[in-house]
Amino acid sequence: MTGLPATHLPPINGALEPADIRNGNAQAKQAYQEALGFEDILMQQLTQQLAATVTSPGGDSSDGSGDSSDSSSGGMLGSDPSTSAFASLMPTALTQGMMSGGGVGMAEQLARAIDPQIGTPQGAASSSAASSTAQAKS
Repeated sequence: MTGLPATHLPPINGALEPADIRNGNAQAKQAYQEALGFEDILMQQLTQQLAATVTSPGGDSSDGSGDSSDSSSGGMLGSDPSTSAFASLMPTALTQGMMSGGGVGMAEQLARAIDPQIGTPQGAASSSAASSTAQAKS
């Protein structure tokens, strides 16, 4: 993810990285970092939407029930300003907690899509290509 500062992601324990990434080359590690960046942005968006359902303003009945009899409640946490300030911190805290624990697991799959060589032995790709070329000549 170009344009994002290197310090954007919280530090992740190296032991939480998949073995193919941890033992992989620099290209695999770069693909994994890009995938983590995408996962981080996605988690931020999802947690912001989650928080919006908790603090929907002015009795917005976005649950589809159509019941707006308690219009002063302002969502699950109510409309108290101190509660709103707390709720605005939830998406960031939740996202940071998930990402510092290694994410939700989709970064590895995204990294494999970015770099299909992840998980293959260093010489396996070239030796399999050489063996298929040798078989084609036979």
